Amino acid sequence: MSSDTGVPALKSRIHGCLLGGALGDSLGYEVEFDPIADIRRRFGPDGLRDFAAVSGSTHISDDTQMTLYTVDGLVEALEWANSGVGADVNACLWLAYLRWLATQGEDAGPAAPAPQARWIDGQAVLHQRRHPGRACISGLVTGEMGTSFRPVNPDSKGCGTVMRSAPFGLVPHVTHDAVYKLSADAASLTHGHPSARQSAGVFSLLIHRLISGEALHDAAAAVTAHAAAITGVAPELPQRLEVALRLAAKGIVPPEELMAELGEGWVAEEALAIGLYAVLATRPADDAAADTPVRHFRDAVALAVNHSGDSDSTGSVAGNILGAYYGEACLPEEWLDVLEAPEVIRGMADLLVKVTTGEG
Repeated sequence: MSSDTGVPALKSRIHGCLLGGALGDSLGYEVEFDPIADIRRRFGPDGLRDFAAVSGSTHISDDTQMTLYTVDGLVEALEWANSGVGADVNACLWLAYLRWLATQGEDAGPAAPAPQARWIDGQAVLHQRRHPGRACISGLVTGEMGTSFRPVNPDSKGCGTVMRSAPFGLVPHVTHDAVYKLSADAASLTHGHPSARQSAGVFSLLIHRLISGEALHDAAAAVTAHAAAITGVAPELPQRLEVALRLAAKGIVPPEELMAELGEGWVAEEALAIGLYAVLATRPADDAAADTPVRHFRDAVALAVNHSGDSDSTGSVAGNILGAYYGEACLPEEWLDVLEAPEVIRGMADLLVKVTTGEG
């Protein structure tokens, strides 16, 4: 699924990003909430590095669920656009998130609209309650469509915005500024703190730069500079990103140093910074080796999930980034073999491919 020049095709990047995020989410979900000492006791001094170490079945979390519902909201808006009808993109996303809310057994109340069911709503795996973010739930059950001017949860900057926002970056043929705005506006549906909105926008912008063909370090430097230049920026966002770049230049550091420098990933700017750091710090020196993409993916996700924090979200971010960069070539086959509901993830990826490229 790559072009004749060896550059990943957009279809491969879309599938790679969504599947890669789900793999990082799934590995991290095994140790979410666990202190690093407990992770080492269970899996050895290097922590959890492979699904082979996991006993029993593996699961995606709310991170992948909400990412797929983000895809569905974008797909619906693009379907309207492709038919010549303008649609409010953020309204489509709100309706998609309200449908996700219903899968979690929650009710937005009589003031909220009753969205029409779509294909995604019939997928049983997305009806499992997998530790959904409190701000995502509380922001949606208000029945109000939050905006940047009238946000719900005005003080919340949890990572529930970042972990679902990669799909905005997968839409081609739009400007970087438009990608950032779409993502930040959608974050306002559940989280009102500037850092939550800005971190989501910057993450989507990073994905968009990567699918446009930029190198990893160039894209990372560009979005870090963008973060620092945002009007009214929450200072913790550019600070964390700058530290992530500096830390990555040192290479792989122990989880204790990672947490001391970047946090534990519970809030938006920390989750983004940890995922980005893990990707940059593990880039193989031999870029030309045939196994570079898979080796890089495995090492980055392992680094992203082994800490005392929100391991599924930081793993998801790292997986999204590398899937967008390499396409499907980076995804370990033995990991895909144990991924929960890959057909649902691929089904949503195909819908996004169809509305953005016309490919069936």
